Amino acid sequence: MIIDRNEVTNMIRAAKVERNIKWAAVATAIGQSKEWTTAGCLGQMAFTKAQAETIGAIFGLSGEAVAWLQIAPYKGPLPSSVPTDPLIYRWFEIVAVYGTTIKELIHEEFGDGIMSAIDFALDISRESDPKGDRVKVVMSGKFLPYKTY
Repeated sequence: MIIDRNEVTNMIRAAKVERNIKWAAVATAIGQSKEWTTAGCLGQMAFTKAQAETIGAIFGLSGEAVAWLQIAPYKGPLPSSVPTDPLIYRWFEIVAVYGTTIKELIHEEFGDGIMSAIDFALDISRESDPKGDRVKVVMSGKFLPYKTY
């Protein structure tokens, strides 16, 4: 019996390594972006029944695990309040250094509100550079103004 979604994530990660599966291939199979698909496989999104069944077949998951893929997850949990993984920590550093700048510039351009992480697109790609390849991250979220009553 599976007791939580983390178990399914661990099953997926183990099968990915064992079978040498690429996230982009899984994304193509379910008709989603590699970024959204990876987030879902890591426990941050719920899949449709058809998507979950396809993922189950790719990773060799049980019917119970496939059912867990369709449940709305608890989003955003990290193992600690300040992550120790160097790559994830750098994202915290980016927000710490540039967060107020991003907030200021969004408010200047759009007004008082937020960038949605629900109506959101993410694209991660490699950018060639003679000084060393760069990671290009493009985020696009719908602007949601605060309502005044």
